[in-house]
Amino acid sequence: MIAELGHFALILALALAVAQGTLPLIGAARGIAPWIGLAPSAAMGQALFTAFAFGCLTYAYVTSDFSVMNVAQNSHTLKPMLYKISGVWGNHEGSLLLWQLILAVFGAAVAIFGAPLPGTLRARVLSVQGLIGVGFLLFILLTSNPFDRLLPAPLEGKGLNPLLQDPGLAFHPPFLYLGYVGFSVAFSFAIAALIEGRVDPAWARWVRPWTLAAWIFLTIGIAMGSWWAYYELGWGGWWFWDPVENASFMPWLAGTALLHSAIVVEKREALKSWTVLLAILTFSLSLLGTFLVRSGVLNSVHAFATDPTRGLFILIFLGIVVGGSLALYAWRAPALSSVGIFAPLSREGALVLNNLLLAVATGAVLLGTLYPLALDAIASQKVSVGPAYFNSVFIPLMAPLCAAIAVGPLLAWKRGDLAAALGRLGFAGGAAILGLLLALWLRGDGPWLSLLGLALGAWLGVGALTEWASRIKLFQAPPSESLNRARHLPRAAWGMTVAHLGVAVMILGITVSETWQIEKQLVMKAGDVVTVGPVQYRFLGVQPVQGPNYLANQGRFELLRDGKVVDLLLPSQRRYQQPPMETTEAAIRPSLFADLYAVVGEGDAQRGHAVRLYWKPMVSWIWLGALVMAFGGLLSLSDRRHRVGVPKSQRRPQSVPAAAE
Repeated sequence: MIAELGHFALILALALAVAQGTLPLIGAARGIAPWIGLAPSAAMGQALFTAFAFGCLTYAYVTSDFSVMNVAQNSHTLKPMLYKISGVWGNHEGSLLLWQLILAVFGAAVAIFGAPLPGTLRARVLSVQGLIGVGFLLFILLTSNPFDRLLPAPLEGKGLNPLLQDPGLAFHPPFLYLGYVGFSVAFSFAIAALIEGRVDPAWARWVRPWTLAAWIFLTIGIAMGSWWAYYELGWGGWWFWDPVENASFMPWLAGTALLHSAIVVEKREALKSWTVLLAILTFSLSLLGTFLVRSGVLNSVHAFATDPTRGLFILIFLGIVVGGSLALYAWRAPALSSVGIFAPLSREGALVLNNLLLAVATGAVLLGTLYPLALDAIASQKVSVGPAYFNSVFIPLMAPLCAAIAVGPLLAWKRGDLAAALGRLGFAGGAAILGLLLALWLRGDGPWLSLLGLALGAWLGVGALTEWASRIKLFQAPPSESLNRARHLPRAAWGMTVAHLGVAVMILGITVSETWQIEKQLVMKAGDVVTVGPVQYRFLGVQPVQGPNYLANQGRFELLRDGKVVDLLLPSQRRYQQPPMETTEAAIRPSLFADLYAVVGEGDAQRGHAVRLYWKPMVSWIWLGALVMAFGGLLSLSDRRHRVGVPKSQRRPQSVPAAAE
């Protein structure tokens, strides 16, 4: 009965989504006030019914109701409760329901917090959100119903993919979806602006917090996925340019460009049409990621669907959303004339350069991701585009961007003085030279990109601190005045500094870990000792271990430093019974300066076991940098200017819709 109630709730949510997507849009065009006022209530009703459906599916998982096909295929009575709950979205149908739930919640949030918006604009934004919801609800109900029954019900379920039975993967998809779907709000604002034919600083102020929230969630989601790949898959890497990884990275790049371009619209009323286009492209890339993961064109632990019908449905939906929005943009964008004029050497010019490099980088990743798929579909030719391509194309684009990030905030709006800005970056230049010399001393034989990475990381980090110091007049005014300035500095300014510092920390972590890591692959018997970097690993052998729903062969490694045991690492190979699968569990001793990493493989006591041992300096700085970036975003989001609507005296009258004008 619970499953049927959940199914019926989705049907009611679809009915409300249809009403939300049509009536307020017509009402805004024709000036029908009751229809305009319907949008918030319909959005909150859709969120309520979708949440009820999601709760019904969660209840079925928690109670192991195997009469529900989705539960029978993805759960098991022996699974820990955390993975029973995460199993709700650890499959195709459940993940789509989670997507729809987040979409409905964002729509309800716009309805609640969008009270300062002009009535017609809010109605149009919520209508676009409703139309997106119609597409996903139809997809769920017609092709991916999570409440289908399985009769007679089996006594036991098939279980969840063991690779997904991990705390990191339990929370990684929700954060990713919060990022993906969060960009739908910026998309809806862009479509509403095109319909009204108006983009102004108030519009940019309304768009920025939603974009920033989505960017924060996506940053955390990507970082969690990278960390999971690092410690769960056992290959020692944290990024492989996998198409599914790229599917989340492309909207992050476009969303970063959107954040910066919206600043120009708000401050200078320039880049209006470009900002609207970025909002469309960012969400379009999120939908593209959905197509790649759920269409069956990719084989990955992240990919769910293999049914061509589902892939065709998503492809048609993607074509309607992207094609329709770009057609509307081509029609209405010429009316979005920019007012602000600025010189190339200005803060606006730096932000334009930022957008240009990010857009080209997004295009390069998109090309490398889609080209093998397109070639296979058209000519049945298999071609591999791997890290070599992406590193050779992406890194040269990011290097000038990182160099410009330190300079841009020091330039004045409208017309800046590049020489003066560079003069204030003397300490940053010194830090870059010092980093370069240090790298040459430690490893003068290259690779040369690593030397560039250290220099850029130091330049960007000290440059961000220099900009912050100039804001509070550090060492230029009495300490009491600098402290007072720091106390009253807007949180958005603090957030920018912290986010840029996070980028610097990540660059340093990537550079050092990739350049100076030490890896040894060998066969070891009990009692063998091997030196890896500054420590020694003593292998004590392998012993069987019983887990809650698996059996494992657990290796034991003593870590020796100066002949003394400092820790014990316990990597293992697990064998799950339901579903039958083997996984590799790495053992990691993390620290701020280096990770010690051990993996045990096949073998026996007589012949020895295959092992992989690593010393990874500063690899944790990669995820530390991502967290610092997200924290910087949170600081900016907490700025009260992002929560305050445009003053009433500056709002346009709402009684006459733009279409009637």
